[in-house]
Amino acid sequence: MEATASARYLRGSAQKARLVVDMIRGKDVNQALAILRFSKKRAADHIEKCVRSAIANANEAAEKANVSIDPDDLWVRTAFVDRGPTKNRRRVRPAPQGRAYREQRHFCHVTISLSNDEKPQPKAAKNGAKAAPAETASKKPAASKAKRRGGAAAAPRAKRTKKSEE
Repeated sequence: MEATASARYLRGSAQKARLVVDMIRGKDVNQALAILRFSKKRAADHIEKCVRSAIANANEAAEKANVSIDPDDLWVRTAFVDRGPTKNRRRVRPAPQGRAYREQRHFCHVTISLSNDEKPQPKAAKNGAKAAPAETASKKPAASKAKRRGGAAAAPRAKRTKKSEE
């Protein structure tokens, strides 16, 4: 079962809110709430509220479908932040010598989707064989751009020698 919640017109820029959302994407709900609770970012409080709303939406949808759902089984399937309006949200700040600086007030929209389906496994774990660290260490590092190009850029530099004073 999947449940979605969105918080619109949150104060703060979308770029700053994305830093917080990137921390919780793909995590269990309890782990995500713990990360948000102890984060020092200002956007974390609003995003935590949105996650709690998504949990409530999942419980409500399960109740309507007459299905039991455990909130501890939920995980953050998708979480993204969109930019909100700034056009009519301009303010004027006093500046030196009678001038005025124009400021834009930034807003953002946060959307979080939770699911209780199984998490997809990483591609390396699907094959069942992990890459051995010895194999990766034995590989040579990639040649630099200059060496691949060849020519004068790849030629070794001559060592400088001191001129003997006569």
